[in-house]
Amino acid sequence: MAIGMRFARLVSTLILAGAVVVLAASLPALAQSEFAKLARSPGMPQMPGVRVVYLAPLGNPAHAPWRNIIVHQTEGPAGSARAMAERQARSPAARGVTLWMETDGTVYWATPETVITTHGDGANRNDNKYIDNSATYGKVTKVNSIGIEFVGNFPDVRKPPTAEQHAAWLVFVRFLQERYAIRAERIYAHNWIDYKDARYCEGCDLASAARALDYIPEHTEPNPAARVDGGSSR
Repeated sequence: MAIGMRFARLVSTLILAGAVVVLAASLPALAQSEFAKLARSPGMPQMPGVRVVYLAPLGNPAHAPWRNIIVHQTEGPAGSARAMAERQARSPAARGVTLWMETDGTVYWATPETVITTHGDGANRNDNKYIDNSATYGKVTKVNSIGIEFVGNFPDVRKPPTAEQHAAWLVFVRFLQERYAIRAERIYAHNWIDYKDARYCEGCDLASAARALDYIPEHTEPNPAARVDGGSSR
């Protein structure tokens, strides 16, 4: 799919999300080859449209075990992402995630990208309520999935992500896809793979929007369906 067609799909998705005001600032002014090179670079890469605060610099993406992306929402108030990320940085393997996004769209990269944080409940959902769980049950877990937490749905867990979060996410998710060769069908809402809070569908709108982009990384695996378990073909 041509880069222009991908951007056109991004435009329509953001319009549906009500994030039109943020769109002009969030579209990367990079060809896909340039974006892919940026995404796979070490250090503290920044992409157009998203501010990333690195508490740990990046290294070689081939050394990271990530084959899936899990979208979480925490019942934390606006303004809590940095504190959450700093707490995670102090105890990398504690309950939490690698990435935290503030309500203004700022991303905090909390831990070294090779560290496995404790998130998810072991992919214990097998009822096929949202997706076909035969490919995820017991397979899409913390050991092969990088997690991102969106703060701000406090005190109402049903409160949706902000327009700024939505717009930043649809750029940043492609960064993660390029960095770790993750195709769109490997982006999961927490509620899709684990039994979660019945009051709302955690991560569902965000994961659906990311999948709708149908973004194909420049570096991708030849048989993605066979790699859900976290094995590496690199």
